[in-house]
Amino acid sequence: MTELRFYLANGTLCMDLLEEFDCRSHLLKFGSDLEAVYAIFTNVLDVDERGEVTNYGDDELRAAQWIRRKCDPEYKITPPREPWEAELV
Repeated sequence: MTELRFYLANGTLCMDLLEEFDCRSHLLKFGSDLEAVYAIFTNVLDVDERGEVTNYGDDELRAAQWIRRKCDPEYKITPPREPWEAELV
């Protein structure tokens, strides 16, 4: 989670997907959007029984895709986002 905060704060989350967008100003303006980013990141994250992350990068990409969609309505998330990805638990 620390890495996500770092990448969001300095604007380097998935640079190939978000480098054209100033997502920081958008996320800080709308608190619920920032909350959704953390929900997606943590819901997609998979941790095995030893506490090892088995899919790091997938969670980052899904969060970045959601941000991109919020900043660019023409962007299509592939594969489409599943409802459980943004659920707050």
